[in-house]
Amino acid sequence: ILIVFTKHCFSAFNYIFYTLSANGKRRYYKGNCDKKYFYFFHNYIKYLMRFFNSLNEYGLLAKLFHWITFLVLILQIPFGFYLVGLEFSDERIELENVHILIGITIFYITLFRLMWKFINPNPTSSINIFKGQALVAKLNHFLLYLSILMITTSGILKKLYMGESLNFLFFDYGFKKDNFVLADAFYQVHIYANYLLIALIVLHILAVIAHHVLFKDKILKKIT
Repeated sequence: ILIVFTKHCFSAFNYIFYTLSANGKRRYYKGNCDKKYFYFFHNYIKYLMRFFNSLNEYGLLAKLFHWITFLVLILQIPFGFYLVGLEFSDERIELENVHILIGITIFYITLFRLMWKFINPNPTSSINIFKGQALVAKLNHFLLYLSILMITTSGILKKLYMGESLNFLFFDYGFKKDNFVLADAFYQVHIYANYLLIALIVLHILAVIAHHVLFKDKILKKIT
């Protein structure tokens, strides 16, 4: 099966290559290939390219990363503030474990998102309303990623320095010695990083609204 599949691959790509005729028009070199294989691989490559960013919009994977992160954070941030107001009890411990598990998941998603962003550049900006707009947008995105990583890592370190063992989905890990001073310090970082993230999300949403309403730049279409 593999040999036959490979043979048809070469036949299909042989079909794709073309030479230019004397009048400058494209002329496909057809070789020994059935058209159905050409259309199969053409549609397959076309479908595969939907996962990658183009010049005009984000790819399918970048969109999934964006909206999954957004929806989880919209639930996770209020959930965290709700936990702060609870009395110490078995219920709070169970809810904190859920909160931590979601936070670790966000941490992994953010790392994968950054790696994907590194190998898959963003679409170009269609409209520059003012000088330095691109710099402001990049700074906002940088701070968004930074605040998410600060929240997740500080929350993890706070729990580890309290002497707890955490489930990192693929393995369990805990520090040998506790340190309540550092645990309290990372808790403060966790709180203030949440406030920073809330401010950045509000700014991000306001910028999108401004693009749509004031500048008539349908920027949201790039990520939906």
